Order: sequence, then structure tokens, then C-alpha cells
Amino acid sequence: MAISDSERAVIALLRENARMSVSEIARRLGVSRSTAQSRLERLERGGTIAGYAVRLSGEYDAAQIRAHLLVTVSPKLSGEVIAAMEKLPSVRALHSVSGSYDMIIVVEAPSVAELDAVIDRIGALKGVDRTMSSIILSTRIDR
Repeated sequence: MAISDSERAVIALLRENARMSVSEIARRLGVSRSTAQSRLERLERGGTIAGYAVRLSGEYDAAQIRAHLLVTVSPKLSGEVIAAMEKLPSVRALHSVSGSYDMIIVVEAPSVAELDAVIDRIGALKGVDRTMSSIILSTRIDR
């Protein structure tokens, strides 16, 4: 589906605040409410907008300790590892990557001890051959 510049503008506003009202979107774009509503509905119908997500406060987010966990997985067991990751609430994202590691997993916890326990739990999973972790010190850009 080709996306117009005006639809990209709607997406940009929703990235700021996924709960922004249609009236506010219309006001910010300088269009009528019905125009804003039709652009939003087109994006939803076309599958460009698949859903809406919770955006946590900066205070909550700052209290979390995050790490990138690079993981090497036995090829025949990668499906099982991914299924196990889906069940762990501390796993924020899982990326399949090229290179010497197979996955990058973003994990978070409220303390270093809990983060360490999550990393140990992942490392002990059947199919996980090797891990390397890096704690995220700060986030400079997050879109």
C-alpha cells in the first residue's frame, strides 16, 4: 500500500501519542475531522496501523535497567528459544540478525540483580549456545 505524505503525518502524530483524538489530529494537520478520520481508517484498513501501544512514562522507563543480549542459538532449536522468549515479560524485543550471533534480545528489569537473573535464565535455555550482554547506559534517540 502506497502511503501519502498526509498519511505519514498522521503516523508521526500517533507516534507522539497513540491515544491522540481524531479532533486533535485534524487540528494539528489543519484539516477537517472527517478528513483526519478517513486517513486514519485507511491506514487501519490497509494494515499500516496494526494496533496501538502503551507508551510508558519517562519516570518508569528511567527506573528500568536494560541490556542488549547477543545470543547464539542451535539452528534446529531457534523456534523453541523464540517461544521461550515470548513467555518472558522482561524481554522487550527479539531481533534475528546476521553475523557471529543469531539474535539480539533487548531485556529489562527494575534492578541489576533481576536483570542478571533474566540473562542467566535465557543463557540456561535449551538451544542457547552462547550469550554476551551489554547494559544500556542511556538512550540518545528513541523514535
